[in-house]
Amino acid sequence: METVTVQINNQKAYKLLEELEAMNLLKVIRKSVQKPKKLSKRFAGVLPTAVAAEMQSFVEEGRESWGKSDT
Repeated sequence: METVTVQINNQKAYKLLEELEAMNLLKVIRKSVQKPKKLSKRFAGVLPTAVAAEMQSFVEEGRESWGKSDT
């Protein structure tokens, strides 16, 4: 027995697979494929706004201190 992945392009193809399954020639394993979300979308809104602003100011202060020491 072998497992393969197919892409269904229209409803007729899906109906044909269901008919093949009814004849016990194959088994349809329903698995929806989701596109992975970007990390920015995935984690948006996870931190409270106050914490995010505090972290951003900390990063900016660090960048400024590194910039001043180079001169």
